[in-house]
Amino acid sequence: MFTGIIEALGTLRKIDRKGNDIRLTVASGKLDLADVKLGDSIATNGVCLTVVECLADGYVADISAETVALTGFSRYQVGQKVNLEKAVTATTRLGGHMVSGHVDGIAKVEQCAYRGKALEFWLSAPASLSRYIAHKGSITIDGVSLTVNEVDGTRFRLTIVPHTAGETTLVELKVGDNVNIEVDLIARYLERLMQPEANPEPTSGVTMELLAKSGFLR
Repeated sequence: MFTGIIEALGTLRKIDRKGNDIRLTVASGKLDLADVKLGDSIATNGVCLTVVECLADGYVADISAETVALTGFSRYQVGQKVNLEKAVTATTRLGGHMVSGHVDGIAKVEQCAYRGKALEFWLSAPASLSRYIAHKGSITIDGVSLTVNEVDGTRFRLTIVPHTAGETTLVELKVGDNVNIEVDLIARYLERLMQPEANPEPTSGVTMELLAKSGFLR
């Protein structure tokens, strides 16, 4: 589990493609690896990766074909910067939101401009994921926990404050770029719980109609 608060910028040092899978070597920059051991998880541009080899200044991780298909890793190049975050501990401050590191898909940057000192983006998401994106809800973009400021169909707007832009790869994004997105976990579980086959014998009076009437659904 992660929080979406980026700890360091890493660099892709080596990308070994083995069929549809990828073995990745990441230079971890200022990320503190003192407490990292084999089998630990590090979110790399929002993707939860398992450390299979510890290096003095980085780590090696494997990416399965399924993960490659759902993320931007198939297009990444050696030398590219990536956002890094170690898994949370029991004493970690939850400064962002609950992030699993299981990327749901890819969104595309449609507009990018500065509004004052802040960087504003409009992105488009796949229709299958857009229903989970809500005004003032949380979303993870390349591992960064962000608040959705506006929703228009499958498009949504994000505002990146200068600190976040300077500490992540988001400042380098341009129109046409793809980003890894993970939608809010709560939205997914709520949808599943409301499906009849998931709850054939309801034990409460909570229904989709009641949630809509109470203002939880738009």
